[in-house]
Amino acid sequence: MDRIFSFLQIWKKKKAKDKAQILEQIVSSKKQEEEKKRGLDKRTPAQVAYEKMQEKRQMERILKKASKTHKQRVEDFNRHLDTLTEHYDIPKVSWTK
Repeated sequence: MDRIFSFLQIWKKKKAKDKAQILEQIVSSKKQEEEKKRGLDKRTPAQVAYEKMQEKRQMERILKKASKTHKQRVEDFNRHLDTLTEHYDIPKVSWTK
């Protein structure tokens, strides 16, 4: 959780930099952390590989979400709603008629 928070802080401070460069910094910091933990690590190689893949997927999700602003997401959602048929609209309900 701390890694995500620190990543978001880095992201906010360095928006102008390339995403690949930021990702490289994160990967290098993770490698340093892993080197420190190797002496104390009692997990199997499969467990280590599983956790690495989970972290990689999480980083990809974060980069994907951070690439769009809220305004862009709303515009995309509105475009999606415009493409739907009116079958999905909520029908008008009236108690008087």
